[in-house]
Amino acid sequence: MHWAWFRIAAALTGISGVVAGFIVNVDRAARQGQGLGDVLANYFSLFTIVSTLLSIVTLFVAASWAMRHPGSVREPFGIALALAAVTGPVLLLGLVYNALLRGLPSAIALGDSAGIAMLDKYAAEVLHVVLPIYFALDLLLAPRRRALPWWSLAVLVGYPLAWTTYTMVRGERVANPDGTTPWWYPYPFLDPHNGGYGSAFAYIAVMIVAFVAIGAIIIAIGRYREKRAAVRGGAPSAQGALPV
Repeated sequence: MHWAWFRIAAALTGISGVVAGFIVNVDRAARQGQGLGDVLANYFSLFTIVSTLLSIVTLFVAASWAMRHPGSVREPFGIALALAAVTGPVLLLGLVYNALLRGLPSAIALGDSAGIAMLDKYAAEVLHVVLPIYFALDLLLAPRRRALPWWSLAVLVGYPLAWTTYTMVRGERVANPDGTTPWWYPYPFLDPHNGGYGSAFAYIAVMIVAFVAIGAIIIAIGRYREKRAAVRGGAPSAQGALPV
């Protein structure tokens, strides 16, 4: 029951980060005379925002189930799979942001007021630091997590593939809200106009390899935790053999 409250707190924190980013984008759109609808459609198409929203829903569902089923029975397979599916993107976003993107200048941010700059900083820290740390702790420490079969790795990679497909198809069909180009891609490395489709697909291939690797680590940790619980004995999660 107690860990459910941690999940609720993490979900609420994630909501606050998304809302902060939403306010920042509305302010910048108004300041630059950009179409608000286009700006917000792009905002809610960002991998960071989509992944955060999915993780928020998953945390609320997992917490609700735990509260309605107190005790030591393992979480349902669907919840375990959903948690793993959102953990990978959140962790990878945190790693990429903090290793490569932290501190990079943003031209559009130069005109922000002090309040908007503070909200922008808050959103970045929540979405790229606080949530990744929480999901790492949930993966390692949350009770009643269920081990996943290795075939579930395909599901964990499926969401990033679906988002990438959506983004590459959409990119040529929407204009940049600032009016500079008749296309818009959320990240420069996915924009085929920067280096051709060969370059974009090369980056996509690297992304998929990264998601396969981190997904495999997530599954391996879950299976190790369940195996360790079985050795210690008395843990409901140890009932039955590990899934293949």
